[in-house]
Amino acid sequence: MPKRFASSKAQVRNPVKISERQFVRVLQQQVGPRRGRHIVAGLRQGIGDDCAVLAHTRQNDLLVTTDLFIEGIHFKRAWQEPASLGHKALARGLSDIAAMGGTPHFVFLSAGVPRNVADTWLDGFLDGFLRLASQYKVVLAGGDTGASAGGFLADAVVLGEVPRGSAILRSGARAGDEVWVSGTLGTAAAGLGALQRGKRLRRSDATLNPAVALTLDPALRAFCYPEPRLRIGAYLRQRKLASAMMDLSDGLSIDLARLCEASGVGAEIDAVRIPRLAGVSLKQALHGGEDLELLFAVPKERSRHVPRSIGGVPLTRVGRITSGRKLSLIQSGHREPLPILGFQHF
Repeated sequence: MPKRFASSKAQVRNPVKISERQFVRVLQQQVGPRRGRHIVAGLRQGIGDDCAVLAHTRQNDLLVTTDLFIEGIHFKRAWQEPASLGHKALARGLSDIAAMGGTPHFVFLSAGVPRNVADTWLDGFLDGFLRLASQYKVVLAGGDTGASAGGFLADAVVLGEVPRGSAILRSGARAGDEVWVSGTLGTAAAGLGALQRGKRLRRSDATLNPAVALTLDPALRAFCYPEPRLRIGAYLRQRKLASAMMDLSDGLSIDLARLCEASGVGAEIDAVRIPRLAGVSLKQALHGGEDLELLFAVPKERSRHVPRSIGGVPLTRVGRITSGRKLSLIQSGHREPLPILGFQHF
């Protein structure tokens, strides 16, 4: 996706930089007025959520998500073995399905391959991709390939299902709801920091199956072998516990801002409550991305029904939804504005 846009030849010399969030708003504004009745009838949720929700059968809605994985932006081949990159390329899309409370079924994989990628590297990438697909009974149903003049890139389009009308959207949070997260936050950011400092996965680590990969350093595991929280998302949907939900792919601060914007609310986060491992800084927990955990709102009266953990993954209440549009952080007894510093793709 281009980093800069210009609306006329006169502006080409001094293009105006546009953020990812602004670009999404432009898309929503441009697409909205052009929707025909035949499209609206089948589109339950479009641009602005983790997945599109399409009318499918009388029993189920179809979930569709697509996720670009670009060398130099999302990963460096020199830092990770190909199997871990294949795993992560699919995990990102599965996490979107989890955020809607759905079940994944099919994936379409497209890849842009530069000349300097060896066949053995591609074999390793596909091995990691297909191993994770097999774990969740997801079928690789097609895709496309092409040459890349730059680095390697992959685009995974994942299709799933959810019972009709039950997808958990970002837009359902209300003032008084509690803010919850799964797992620990900032762990993947700590793993990225370790890679930036020169720590590497051993070649033998990358060829292990995910169960054995759990013996890796927790931070490296979170960054290189993230686990989509499909079981948790389905549990919350089945028991109608979450009023709104999304995955934490870009960082708590920016993803919370997205959820609150979609719901027309604000939020207050308690720094002491944010779950993080020893050695993970508050900054990493607030703004580090790639954890692929779930961020969800729970009506206060339903809070007692949320378990402490699901499948060994802890669930933690970290704050509350407020009526204003502001995001606040409570730290050392003081309330201060929560800066939005998470990852944006351009």
